[in-house]
Amino acid sequence: MKHKPKKSLGQNFLKSQDALRKIVAAGEIARGDVVLEIGPGKGALTSKLLGSSGKVIAIEKDANLYEFLKTKFQKEIQSGKLILVNDDILNFNTRTYNLKPSTYKIIANIPYNITGAILKKFLTNEVQPSTMVLMLQKEVGERILGRGKNPSTPLRVKESILSISVKAYGVPSLVAKVPKRYFSPAPKVDSVVVKIEQISRQIFEKEGISEPKFWEIVKTGFSHKRKVLRSNLKTLTSPRQDLWEKLGNRRAEDLTLKEWISLAR
Repeated sequence: MKHKPKKSLGQNFLKSQDALRKIVAAGEIARGDVVLEIGPGKGALTSKLLGSSGKVIAIEKDANLYEFLKTKFQKEIQSGKLILVNDDILNFNTRTYNLKPSTYKIIANIPYNITGAILKKFLTNEVQPSTMVLMLQKEVGERILGRGKNPSTPLRVKESILSISVKAYGVPSLVAKVPKRYFSPAPKVDSVVVKIEQISRQIFEKEGISEPKFWEIVKTGFSHKRKVLRSNLKTLTSPRQDLWEKLGNRRAEDLTLKEWISLAR
């Protein structure tokens, strides 16, 4: 099939069989698992997911690719093993497909231009997936992993509102680096595969913290990155001397998730 990739949809098709195998392996897919794939493209990853899972729900926004996939996977669609949907993933309603919390996994080479929106939609969803394995732009993947020494970030890295947003709901880890030459067309940057597992709202429930209030504090803390944290937080609360002394001259990016939880509590 000849298909001109659309920049507007962030289409870069993965052609490395090794990378595809690593993505599927990271998903630890069982025969009864339901897998949600975002942007299946020409179906390279879809084929491998169908061979491992109980059912695949693939959401493809591009009408031409949708028609191509409908023909390519005609048997799988007829058997009910593949549900192919022509829509924008940001319109996806988990309830429509009878998905329940932690009963499905998201495994996908996602459009990089909506990475943040996808993470927010599913991590904060009422019906969260149990695991997400995503191909991401390298820089975004490193920001998600945040502080610590990771294979992709040998130097100590600061936290960001993105890393805190992911870590509040799950445990992210690096699966693999994927050079840009493994895609067609090749993007301008390298990519990484990141796995987010143990997705839940346990932190908020366990610590007795209001989820909306927690995010109000975090967003306010990161509102002016160059300012020290206590300056940003003064807009929310009256200074508590012991807390202010503990924060000192630290910025939002210097706090770990554990410290944000403590601060919110």
